[in-house]
Amino acid sequence: MSSTGGEAGSTALAKAKKAHSEHRYRTASFKISPRKLNLLSRQVAGKPIDQAILQMEFSDKRAAGRIKSMLCTARDHAAVKGIRRERMVVSESWVNKVDALPRVDIKGRSRTGIKHHRYSRMHVVLKEGPTKEETLLKQRKKALKRALVSAGVVREDVPIRNPRPQWAW
Repeated sequence: MSSTGGEAGSTALAKAKKAHSEHRYRTASFKISPRKLNLLSRQVAGKPIDQAILQMEFSDKRAAGRIKSMLCTARDHAAVKGIRRERMVVSESWVNKVDALPRVDIKGRSRTGIKHHRYSRMHVVLKEGPTKEETLLKQRKKALKRALVSAGVVREDVPIRNPRPQWAW
């Protein structure tokens, strides 16, 4: 019986030591249009986590503070999972709609309509990726390689296509 308990303990220990390659996190649903939240989502996607937090800190949008705190919490949780903070990148970011609450829109002459109070939530996936310096170095190498390539060989023995019947001037 003690051997079974030992195996279960070792399996739990193995699961705890397993390295995580990514960390998913999301905000709670809050009152904001998905279109507006998607602008912030696209702003942080693909950036290193510290740069994404900095973007949210200086953003004038109302939801930026909530997104910033979500990114800080996600960064800390990912660090506990074993993802290195200096290599942490927001690899994916997307927005989901939550059911909109219908409300009465009072108009003139005894008429009414329906307003939709929209709610949404934002998801992020944090992974280890290249640092900013590595990305810059890769871009410089690519630009240098593109600059060194010649324009190609000019072939002068090819006949003229669609020759005109008259003089060209």
